Formats: sequence, C-alpha cells, structure tokens
Amino acid sequence: MSVKTASKTDRLKRRSDFLRLRDAGKKWVSATVIVQAGTGETPGIRYGLTATKKLGNAVIRNRIKRRLREAVRRVLKDKTSSADIVLIGRVETATCDFQTLVKDLGWCLRKLEIV
Repeated sequence: MSVKTASKTDRLKRRSDFLRLRDAGKKWVSATVIVQAGTGETPGIRYGLTATKKLGNAVIRNRIKRRLREAVRRVLKDKTSSADIVLIGRVETATCDFQTLVKDLGWCLRKLEIV
C-alpha cells in the first residue's frame, strides 16, 4: 500500500514564504494548531511546518511535525484550490487525540476559506 507524500514543490521551504504569510496572510488559532494562510503563488496548496524549541526537545518537535503532516494529508486530500499555508505547532499538538487535531485543522482551514 503506497501513500502519496507531498512532493518538494508542495512544501514551503523559503523563509521569505513564511514571512510573507506572517505579514500579509490571515491567521486562525485553535487549541492544537495555529494556521496562517494566504494566496498561493502556484496552482495547488503548498504548506510549511513550524515547531519551535519552546515546544520541547527534538523528539517532541519531530513528533509534532509528523502529526501535522499526516493531518494535512487527511484534510487536504483531493483539494485543488490555490493557497499557501503555514502550520505552527503548539504544546497540545504532540499529546492530543489525533482525530481532535484533524478536526481542529479542518475547522481552521474552513474559517480561513481554504477548504
């Protein structure tokens, strides 16, 4: 069973993209994730992840990023709109129930009119 992973073009990697969304994008906060979104420069949805050292050690930060990547895959599958999204992990992201994380991410993206 193969799972489609995000290609390199589907990810935000440049600092300038993160800063553009921070300054000019819309932001929505939930208990488990912070979402910043803006118009996409390319067709399709691109996303970036942030997990700061305030959240914990490398193991916890990597767990947060893995959970966010999987939640994005589930929420955004088969979506074709054009948007750039930055997901910022919170302390609760590492320990909350995964279905709660998916629900919160979907709720934030609906509020930002992405999905």
